Amino acid sequence: MQSIVQKTNKKGPAAGGGSNGNMLANLVKNNVRQYSMIISLIFIMLLFQILTDGLLLKPLNITNLILQNSYILVLAIGMVLVIITGHIDLSVGSIAAFVGAISAILMVNYEVPTFVAIVLSLAAGALIGAWQGFWIAYVKIPAFIVTLAGMLIFRGLTMIVLEGKSIAPFPDSFQKMSTGFIPDFGGASGIHITTLLVGILLSILIVAGDIKNRQNQLKHNLETSSQGVFLAKLAAIVIVLNLFTYALAMYEGIPNILVILAVLIVVYRFFTNRMKTGRHVYAIGGNEKAALLSGVKTKWVTFWVFVNMGVLSALSGLLFAARLNAATPKAGNLFELDAIAACFIGGASAYGGIGTVPGAIIGGLVMGIMNNGMSLLGLGIDWQQGIKGLVLLAAVAFDIYNKNKAA
Repeated sequence: MQSIVQKTNKKGPAAGGGSNGNMLANLVKNNVRQYSMIISLIFIMLLFQILTDGLLLKPLNITNLILQNSYILVLAIGMVLVIITGHIDLSVGSIAAFVGAISAILMVNYEVPTFVAIVLSLAAGALIGAWQGFWIAYVKIPAFIVTLAGMLIFRGLTMIVLEGKSIAPFPDSFQKMSTGFIPDFGGASGIHITTLLVGILLSILIVAGDIKNRQNQLKHNLETSSQGVFLAKLAAIVIVLNLFTYALAMYEGIPNILVILAVLIVVYRFFTNRMKTGRHVYAIGGNEKAALLSGVKTKWVTFWVFVNMGVLSALSGLLFAARLNAATPKAGNLFELDAIAACFIGGASAYGGIGTVPGAIIGGLVMGIMNNGMSLLGLGIDWQQGIKGLVLLAAVAFDIYNKNKAA
């Protein structure tokens, strides 16, 4: 619903030749949470870059940031849909651990082929999501209670199937899903040519896509930024993207997990922005009764949101197990809190109906950079947890402040 409102705003004075300042002010006002999180992310990066004497943005550490936070970002993509519908899921960490245990039993104990084991593990996640979605959508038990029960059930099942022990090692083909890199076809030493070419290609696609979208907006008299602001935005995106790919190219190149994340972001952004079911998710979170009266199948949509969350929890568990090269009873501990925090920090509303996939990714990056930066500075886990808690509280307070101000 949020995206519909934004797209139906008519072309204002700034778009028709008014000042760039007015247009910029309108853009910031209409997207205050999104822009504030981007600014916060940049500020946090620069702060820790200075405090760590440049260690934060070293190529090796940038790659480590991606590998360390990939499973949380996958969970955040699914969690933001759950939060948009007005629900919460406390079971994702336990589901990730349970599915990781299942995959280990299949691949290590029974030597099931990697691809078959991955498919079966994702199917198990879908069944778990369907189980929880049924109680939430059709029996109308609050999601908090259902997923709290799921958190306890699947944590217990993880300990039972693993018998309190770790199972390792996984096949090399499975480990590469989380720790492997795209091969370099350039053949040059010292720098990953393929990664640089990918950055250039993505820049061309982004520029071409944004130009096409701007032309469509102007054609239909929709509000858009002035040409100067538009060009500045494109230049910033291209520069940041190519600096990022250059940093990756200076180490091992693009991690496989980054490709998986990129595909998920594109697919789910398209789903939430362009597909009818995605708009129904926002409608349910905005006002479930009104959505039902408008013809939205609220129970069906809610059910499939939790099925989707189960699948992404399973994928997160597979990625974590592949990176750890073991399935352990303690895997997935507090994953749910990090995923929820990423969504709220990234702009999702505690009241439902508001949130975006890119916002959840930005929120996850804020959390990940803070964790990494504080670890580089030598801060203990006690300080890290306390600071993360304050950041989450501030993000939700900011959301409530904006909501009250709008009212």
